[in-house]
Amino acid sequence: MPIADVRGVKINYQVFGQTGPWFAFVTGGRRGYAEFIPLAEKLAALGCRVLLHDRRNTGASEVVIAGEEGEEEIWADDLVLLLGQLKALPAFIGGTSSGARMSMLVYLRHPEQVRGLILARITGGAFAAGRLPTMYYGQFIQAAKEGGMAAVCQTEQYRERIAANPANKDKLMAMDPQDYIRVMENWLSIFLKGPRAPVMGLTEQQLGSIRVPTLIVPGNDNTHASGNGLAAHQMIRGSELFQLPIQDQDVPLLPFSDWAPHEPVLAQKFVEFMRRVLSQANQSSQT
Repeated sequence: MPIADVRGVKINYQVFGQTGPWFAFVTGGRRGYAEFIPLAEKLAALGCRVLLHDRRNTGASEVVIAGEEGEEEIWADDLVLLLGQLKALPAFIGGTSSGARMSMLVYLRHPEQVRGLILARITGGAFAAGRLPTMYYGQFIQAAKEGGMAAVCQTEQYRERIAANPANKDKLMAMDPQDYIRVMENWLSIFLKGPRAPVMGLTEQQLGSIRVPTLIVPGNDNTHASGNGLAAHQMIRGSELFQLPIQDQDVPLLPFSDWAPHEPVLAQKFVEFMRRVLSQANQSSQT
């Protein structure tokens, strides 16, 4: 797969499709982009160009535990630079879970580069707030304190990062555990500063400031309860709501693969949304 140099960090990415609007779609958690490939292929077949990428510290991209800003803010800026290298700006930006949060940050930080937002499985509420800080940061801080970088490398998520990109092990093992702990504790502190609901990490004022066409697809598990998406729809002025024929389930987290039967209709809806936004923009520019 292609590798881009983004601010000195090796980013693994893949583009699907040859023509049509550009759409960057971002996975949740620290998962790699592979789970989105079937949907990206469907979108490309309907006439758009889809960028999937592994954010730094995810998938097969390089692990770089550094930076004073929050991790999601770093991811947002990386994506804009990657899209710029591909001459794909302005673009539609979207994602699920943390990818949806990051998409909104891309708009808040770089509004002129965003044609529209597609936000799925929005995260928020007490359950997510109780679960995610440990999942993203706390468990790794504890591992580093107890066993140094060797213990960090033995955690499930870092084993996956090393399997996808073996060079990451040498980089991690070369880190001073105290430096690792300092950066991760700073990222955790930034993550905890934001609100818990309805959207994790984003204030109602920030949601209300979004001024681009936005499509929202609510989730259906305890981390991505449908109520979070419905509340975001009320706060993002002019946003569109698209609800799948699914019910909320009382489980911590459903894998994106559970939505596989709905990918054809999602692809149709996403492409219809993007085409309509572009058509309206063209009409406005001609009047």
